Amino acid sequence: MGKLKVGILFGGVSEEHGVSVKSAREVAKHLDTEKYEPYYIGIAQSGAWKLCDGPGNGPGTDWENGDTSPVVLSPDSSVRGLLVLESDRLGSRIRQGQYRTVNLDVILPVLHGKRGEDGAIQGLLELSGIPYAGCGIQSSVLCMDKTLTYLVVQSAGIPTPNFWIVGAKETVDPDQFDYPVFVKPARSGSSFGVSKVTAKDELASAIETAAQYDTKVLIEEAVVASEVGCSILGNDPELTVGEVDHIALSHGFFKIHQESTPESGSENSTPIVPADIPAESRSLVQETAKAIYRALGCTGLARVDLFLKEDGSVVLNEVNTFPGLTSYSRYPRMMTAAGLPLGKVIDQLVAATLSGSPR
Repeated sequence: MGKLKVGILFGGVSEEHGVSVKSAREVAKHLDTEKYEPYYIGIAQSGAWKLCDGPGNGPGTDWENGDTSPVVLSPDSSVRGLLVLESDRLGSRIRQGQYRTVNLDVILPVLHGKRGEDGAIQGLLELSGIPYAGCGIQSSVLCMDKTLTYLVVQSAGIPTPNFWIVGAKETVDPDQFDYPVFVKPARSGSSFGVSKVTAKDELASAIETAAQYDTKVLIEEAVVASEVGCSILGNDPELTVGEVDHIALSHGFFKIHQESTPESGSENSTPIVPADIPAESRSLVQETAKAIYRALGCTGLARVDLFLKEDGSVVLNEVNTFPGLTSYSRYPRMMTAAGLPLGKVIDQLVAATLSGSPR
């Protein structure tokens, strides 16, 4: 049996472009090339799709500006692959319309944020007819919009923070809230545009900050609790969970991917894996995370973040449908602690994708 041809999408046009590139570098590092033949498709910040040698990391590996081939993913399911536009060595198109086809067996959309986790790319992948890892269109939409996530999870009987939805240009009465509150873009990730508001005179500025990322803004009560997370891999009913983690904060709030050099650590948070919590709390976090994953129709993988309160109860924080896979990301750290390094995670993810039922 030949190698599986794997298309690896990375980059993208969202504010999480750089995080995606770092995630793809880790995937490239841990991908078993004895099993897989990778095809790296980088999406530049301009939106251009480029077939390249990989996400690179160092001199001579600038895929966004280097010698690459323009490429599109065919929406024609009879093609099931890439259309690579041919060019000469100087990068000029030989003649309009000349291309070669690369068939793919599976796609890993290593993309985060808008047009990566929000159902947009999943729609194109559905049209392509190629099996792809991760959540489908509906669950991607539900999980990207925190307000929809909360409504679905509440209907399943699982607690969420109290929240209010406001428009980016809506006038909001600051006296209606008890402080502190968090103000967030409803459809964004990695803490971009998130503010903790401790007094009513800070609210308008926080809404303005969130509105830079989304026209729909979420105002959410601040839950007094520890921040914990659970990584999940697989398709229902065969779900694998990683070790629970605990984000220990010295001050402020957890701002993942906001540091200038996140590889060297955070100035206010320390991840503890396995979490320093009682065994019964660990079990509750894992079981609640699986229940949330199922309620939202997730497939492939996700990271479910929760609040663990002093009374032992849990409250949903958020769900990431294609969590970061960087060297400092929570998902691979939790899976590695459970005995599944990233290479094995990729193997199981590909297997689950190829054996999964239609979405």
